[in-house]
Amino acid sequence: MAYTTVDATALKDIKEKIHTGVLPQWVFSNQQIYELELEKIYARTWNFIGHESEIRNPGDFVTRWIVHDPVLLLRDQDGQIRAYLNSCTHRGAQLCVADCGNKKTFTCPYHGWTFNQRGELIGIIAGNKVYGEELDRSQWALRRIPRVETYQGMIFASLNPDVEPLDEFLGGMKWYFDIMLGRTTNGLEVRGVPHRWLIRTNWKISADNFGGDPYHVAMSHRSTVELGISPQDPMYASYGYQIVLENGHGINICTTKDGTTSRPYQGLPEELWPEFEKNLTAEQRDILYRAVVFVGNCFPNLSFVSPMHGTGGPDEPLTSFVNFRTWRPLAPDLIEVCSWCMVDKDASEEFKEASYRSYVGSFGPGGTLEQDDGEIWTRVEDASKGFMVQSKDVHYNNVLNYLMGMGRVEPIEQWRAPGTAYPTCWLDAISRSFYEHWVDQLLSE
Repeated sequence: MAYTTVDATALKDIKEKIHTGVLPQWVFSNQQIYELELEKIYARTWNFIGHESEIRNPGDFVTRWIVHDPVLLLRDQDGQIRAYLNSCTHRGAQLCVADCGNKKTFTCPYHGWTFNQRGELIGIIAGNKVYGEELDRSQWALRRIPRVETYQGMIFASLNPDVEPLDEFLGGMKWYFDIMLGRTTNGLEVRGVPHRWLIRTNWKISADNFGGDPYHVAMSHRSTVELGISPQDPMYASYGYQIVLENGHGINICTTKDGTTSRPYQGLPEELWPEFEKNLTAEQRDILYRAVVFVGNCFPNLSFVSPMHGTGGPDEPLTSFVNFRTWRPLAPDLIEVCSWCMVDKDASEEFKEASYRSYVGSFGPGGTLEQDDGEIWTRVEDASKGFMVQSKDVHYNNVLNYLMGMGRVEPIEQWRAPGTAYPTCWLDAISRSFYEHWVDQLLSE
């Protein structure tokens, strides 16, 4: 008999299993789990929706989604960032369908109601004739997204007016975001426009892959080793540190085997190095100096990777970039990926373009590493829908293994940074923490 009801008892059973290092596979394809996630996680927490550089000028806007809630994000004439539900208050049509642009006003394509950048209703076709002067236009302004806050240029929004401050939610992750996003005075900017595409998988599979699974690199991405794009050492993704942070967040800092590097600061231009001295602590600079790859996940679905990757063949130079992406859950077995490439504003145009080509060739929608990952994720989802996986029968042993390092790898005692750090990236510590936080949110009142 398949799971037909996901109640508190079933969720507590999942929690107990996670504590022992296993996870029921059926959570990747269950409709009730998905609906609980929308209610208990996505409607309550912070969701990344864009970067300040995308709405640089007054009137600039982008359209985004928080799962099924359309969002109109803009910068008004006073320079303030505003976010509204992208739905006309007259009959509910999506107000703006363009991905981005610059506008002083927004007119609904259905009946022509017009709103300004402050969300005020300023125009109604034949207004006095059809509604009379008694209509209070202030009651029909665009509906604001309850909370919008930023960190290092990253814009987050929440549908929950009582959500904790963004600073508290990010916690120790801010320290690591500073290394990637705040190392230069003028910060980073989005290069090009975000790419969007669909993958037939569950959002937790992709978030877990980026958040806590460098182990997959040796097998899933071995083709890039054979092509000379990735290092030849099959263990290379294991070296470095895995750091477990609060609220289900986590980051891996991959290094060389002995921690040395021939490309300091991920190969970032030397003219930027004085900025690192100015903006980062000694501990942050040491990590950036030695890092080969940063990769992790900010709960629930904001993943990131900052690697050094070639722009083409084996003779092309390695160039670093910062890639942030969200996994928008459209169904238990379908996600929309929204992926941003970011580079330091003060880098040369030549370096920015090389970084963008590196991103497109590796983690763009047709990139080598991206194609590897997407193919595997669909296979996990396809294998998670059948009778044996969904069955309650304990004889089927329908759990997955998250035991790597459990009881064997101890934390680093003298880690001089936020979080609990371990001396290897081949570990399931972040994944277990991610799923513990996930199930706690589903159990919350």
